[in-house]
Amino acid sequence: MGQFDAIGKEISWCPGCGNFPILNALKSALEGRELKPRDVVLVSGIGQAAKLPHYMIANVFNGLHGRSLPVATGIKAANPGLTVIAVSGDGCMYGEGGNHFLHAIRRNPDITMIVNNNMVYGLTKGQASPTSPLGLKTPIQIEGVTEIPFNPVAIAIAAGASFVARSFAGDADRTRKLIDMAIGHKGFALVDIFQPCVSFNKVNTYQWFKDNTYAIEDSHDAGDPMAAMALALREDRLPLGLFYRREGRSSFEETLPAFRRDKRPLYDRPMDLSRLRKLIDKKRTAR
Repeated sequence: MGQFDAIGKEISWCPGCGNFPILNALKSALEGRELKPRDVVLVSGIGQAAKLPHYMIANVFNGLHGRSLPVATGIKAANPGLTVIAVSGDGCMYGEGGNHFLHAIRRNPDITMIVNNNMVYGLTKGQASPTSPLGLKTPIQIEGVTEIPFNPVAIAIAAGASFVARSFAGDADRTRKLIDMAIGHKGFALVDIFQPCVSFNKVNTYQWFKDNTYAIEDSHDAGDPMAAMALALREDRLPLGLFYRREGRSSFEETLPAFRRDKRPLYDRPMDLSRLRKLIDKKRTAR
């Protein structure tokens, strides 16, 4: 057992759920980097995928639906020495959290965003999510989904994300490697992971993903955004691997004035209350 394993925790996911291999891949990637649980923060929202941090030993912030990215950004800004990972599902991250997704890309905090993408709302019994394919029938969309699916990989590349990758939960080795690369990348890193929902999505199964995905060739230039976008827009078969990576861009926390002269995290700095007292006294005098 590894140091990130929450021994004895009862896991509430359905047997065969694609969340299990993603959980194992994340723990393996963290172990491989020889990180300590005290130095890792997992931030999640609401949903079955958002329960993932509950089944690990690490620091955890479980917040509101779709709000994991602003919290993760704030945690990293307050203590840049931490390894911060936001993890949740496609509904939480791309639906309720869609606006935060776009603006986290703009800010480029040094955090990893892992999305367990099963193309349905698994916690609330299988309604269509932003990534549900056209025609998918659900308990709510009884005649099939009519909205164009959200393409997170293409959106991330177009918005300027500095690391964009996609994997499949059934490919444990590739998933672990991409998560490891994302954690090691300085800046905002998206890892979108196809995660079969065995209970509520009977179309996008393990076999469907095996038949409809392929590995990005080694010859692909991950530094070319146009080549990355061409891959992201493919619809016949879905590429897996590293689409795009841009090095050298300053992370959000590096741009903050608070860290220009003093690299210590905010909690580790001496507190000078004199200015606060002066401000309070000034307000009292003004009354």
